[in-house]
Amino acid sequence: MAYFGASCDTPEYNKEFADELKLDFPLLSDPDRKVALEYGLVVGDKKTPSRWTVYVSKEGKIAFIDKEVKAAAHAEAIVKKLAELGVEKAEPKK
Repeated sequence: MAYFGASCDTPEYNKEFADELKLDFPLLSDPDRKVALEYGLVVGDKKTPSRWTVYVSKEGKIAFIDKEVKAAAHAEAIVKKLAELGVEKAEPKK
């Protein structure tokens, strides 16, 4: 299982943001919005992408798109959706 964040911000901005929040996962940059446009996260001249979670299978296929992200409860929603998709729960690292 791999996870990462993505935004339409520059790599420099994302590095600052990730460092400030001490993120433990990669934060990818899409400043030209190419990937965001492909996934339908931005439309037309809109600069800010929608906050969605895209679940991609090991085969590279989109398994599910959560378009109703609520930041305060999103961690629990991710755990629930991964279980529904048949992803086994990993043992905590020691």
